[in-house]
Amino acid sequence: MGVLRTELLTIEAKRAGMAGKKMNIRIDVNSNISQIFLTDEETARVDFRFVATYTGLGNVSLEGRITYKDRAKELYEKWTETGQMPDDAAQEIHSAIMKTCMPVAVILSREVNLPPPMPMPPVKIKGKKKQPPSSGIEVA
Repeated sequence: MGVLRTELLTIEAKRAGMAGKKMNIRIDVNSNISQIFLTDEETARVDFRFVATYTGLGNVSLEGRITYKDRAKELYEKWTETGQMPDDAAQEIHSAIMKTCMPVAVILSREVNLPPPMPMPPVKIKGKKKQPPSSGIEVA
């Protein structure tokens, strides 16, 4: 596992529209890598930005960095040459960004009265079913 640590450096939440007004909202969630630095032969620093954009209503923005150790030199070299990361590293890094930022974005969105940036699972309550009298254990 290459991700050693994830740090948040900047947290911002803004709401532009009026609270309580019903409207259809488009929510776009995106994570971007802004830069990758080689800190030593075995470790790279990945700077990132996570943004949840509520079209016409507001946004939640987080910036941070990841310390990455697995094949750091290969990650850095591919980034500087092509602006891309190896697929396995990209998947691991973006997953770490989402795992770190999504819970924070949910809390921040609540604080500025925006909907959560991801759909919440529905709660379903099932009523008790009456069992027929013959459905108990049989004793001989």
